[in-house]
Amino acid sequence: MADIFTADFWAKYGPLLLDGTWDSLVMVVISTVFAYILGLPLGVLLILTGDHGIRPHKALNRVLAWVINVGRSLPFIILMVAIMDFTKLIVGTKIGVKGAIVPLVISAAPFIARMVETSLSEVDAGVVEAAQSMGASTFQIVWKVYLPEAKPSLILGGSISVITILAYTAIAGAVGAGGLGDLAIRYGYQRRVPSMMLVTVIFLIVLVQIIQSVFSRVSNRIDKRLK
Repeated sequence: MADIFTADFWAKYGPLLLDGTWDSLVMVVISTVFAYILGLPLGVLLILTGDHGIRPHKALNRVLAWVINVGRSLPFIILMVAIMDFTKLIVGTKIGVKGAIVPLVISAAPFIARMVETSLSEVDAGVVEAAQSMGASTFQIVWKVYLPEAKPSLILGGSISVITILAYTAIAGAVGAGGLGDLAIRYGYQRRVPSMMLVTVIFLIVLVQIIQSVFSRVSNRIDKRLK
């Protein structure tokens, strides 16, 4: 594995690693955006319709909780294979970067919904009651109370969500989704190039550290409790 320090290794595999890193980042960014578009409203609905929510609705809350729990229970690689026909219907292909985005979104959205629910549940009930007493609508309470008050926690939860999706992209590489996971499988395992396996792992570790550091720093800056 000492060949990772040689110019020949980087001349041969460097472009592949750059492309793989780019593909992984594209999958992570696009999937995270769409997963939050689905997961954020679900998490808000769970809080609003809960027993102590401002719009309690036991039946709806139970249905939402059941759907989210089912979504979180499915192993990602099984989900990815199971919905390949649906993926092709949506994006026109079952493989590659585009083919990975649909299952990534479907798998991450329930996870994000629970993260959002947990963050919003930490908001002081007194603040919510004060907004209600002043005649604020449900939308205003969500937009001006719940989300702003829970922002530091939501951002920290965002780091966990992004890192989880990054891990899913590596798993997706096992079925030809592209990215660093695909390189690890094709070169590190199938072609017996252990150096490629090592480098892809290092790249993933570096990406995780960067993501966690950025999100933690942003969360600390906006957390009123730390000022």
